[in-house]
Amino acid sequence: MKAKECMCSNVYFAKPETNIQEISRLMQKYHVGCIPICDDTNCVCGIITDRDIVLRCVACNKDLNITKASDIMSLNVCTCDENESIERVENKMSKNQVTRIPICDAKNHIVGIITLKDLAKNNKTIGYQNICETVEDVCCDNTKNNG
Repeated sequence: MKAKECMCSNVYFAKPETNIQEISRLMQKYHVGCIPICDDTNCVCGIITDRDIVLRCVACNKDLNITKASDIMSLNVCTCDENESIERVENKMSKNQVTRIPICDAKNHIVGIITLKDLAKNNKTIGYQNICETVEDVCCDNTKNNG
């Protein structure tokens, strides 16, 4: 299975100059937990999660109406090409411990997003055990010694 066969193609994104109040409204309106931030050519340059808003804005008492996406977005976003295998997507999610990955076309324009939910919806094709391993890798810090 390729990324484009598993991704949600109704991806909502914003520009770096969009204020956090508007980003929050987009999250609420579309029932999503993250908004990719794209430049003028629709290439991903950052990402903002609901957690980023709480920790980097609300907890720091920043004004949501004047704080811009570029002020709090995470940089160096892990992305995948739409033609990459779903196994490669899972590997990137595991390695980077991320629950969502923007999907881009050959010109690096955003065309979709894959979340753990998308993997779960495709469990019969991907394999239940593979998804469980990805979730464990993403959610657990396996670098600590448990003994």
